[in-house]
Amino acid sequence: HVGYDVRQVIDIVISKNVTGYRAEIVEDSKGNRFTAPFPPGVTRPVQYGRDLKAQAVYMSVQQLIPYERIQDYFSDQCGIPISTGSLCNFNKEGYDLLEVFEQISRRRLTIEELLHNDETGINVSGKLLWLHCASSERWTMYFPHEKRGLDAMKAMGILEHFKGISVHDHWKCYFRFPCEHALCNAHHLRELTRAWEQDGQKWAKKMQELLLEIDDATKKAGGSLTKRVANKFRRRYRSILRVGAGECPAGKKDPKPKRGRKKKSKARNLLERLRDFEKEVLRFMTDKRVPFTNNRGENDIRMTKVQQKISGCFRSMDGAKIFCRIRGYLSTSRKHGVQPTEALRILFSGTLPQFALDAAKMC
Repeated sequence: HVGYDVRQVIDIVISKNVTGYRAEIVEDSKGNRFTAPFPPGVTRPVQYGRDLKAQAVYMSVQQLIPYERIQDYFSDQCGIPISTGSLCNFNKEGYDLLEVFEQISRRRLTIEELLHNDETGINVSGKLLWLHCASSERWTMYFPHEKRGLDAMKAMGILEHFKGISVHDHWKCYFRFPCEHALCNAHHLRELTRAWEQDGQKWAKKMQELLLEIDDATKKAGGSLTKRVANKFRRRYRSILRVGAGECPAGKKDPKPKRGRKKKSKARNLLERLRDFEKEVLRFMTDKRVPFTNNRGENDIRMTKVQQKISGCFRSMDGAKIFCRIRGYLSTSRKHGVQPTEALRILFSGTLPQFALDAAKMC
């Protein structure tokens, strides 16, 4: 004997598994009958199990697969016909079970040092509504609302109580909340590119190069520049804006002005924003907590846009709420190292992952 030659074949087995339970019935001498209890959760003569529900909700909310295709999968691969109503009920059950989790998530996001905020339009029964997202490195919450602005943000219940730094894309409503702010420079880079390529604004190209240089220097310095180096960059930043003010003037006064606010060019609006919000634009170079962009928030909200492309619009606001709550739970679970299918198995077992239980105690 001189050893072994080892080979492996990795495969899967997809099959239906039916577990039957029999509860013994006994009768005493007086004719009174007593039935043994069934296991917790076994409440009907025939019902779907935890793992099947978890798989269905995973395919619907995590993988964004339409109901009809989920039905085809279970029928073709597993030999289990499932109605559209049952799939809706699985999602609704998950939504109801996550009511406490959403409260935990809201409280945790409120006390974070850094919060990423973003919003995007969603189609609900043919109407444009808005999906708001608040997230951090460990928590995610989605919130659908009829409006994009202040009313929706207040209804979400986070920013009103938040005291840290909010990173966003300069949507003015965010500045209505009494916290510190940091602006997404990925948006600035895109707008500067447009100003240079379409409007021929030379200052915009110089500002774009400067922001990238500052970002590179900040990374090499470990996330924060010294006061002396930061001040040098600020002087260069202001110098470019002064030159840009001459290259991109606000416009001459109209001898016969029209009523209302005078419209400015996109390049001029960008220049004034960079000038008036210098502290928020450059906060990343002196505060290690603040990133150069709002990519965390944009990544967390991106898949909801994909959902609209794949599955179309939400049929109702209730459907949007169900999707958002479950999606927020799965996103948060993944950030804590719990895979989506496992998080759903735990949920349909009637409890929450350990990280959520620990967070509830801390709150």
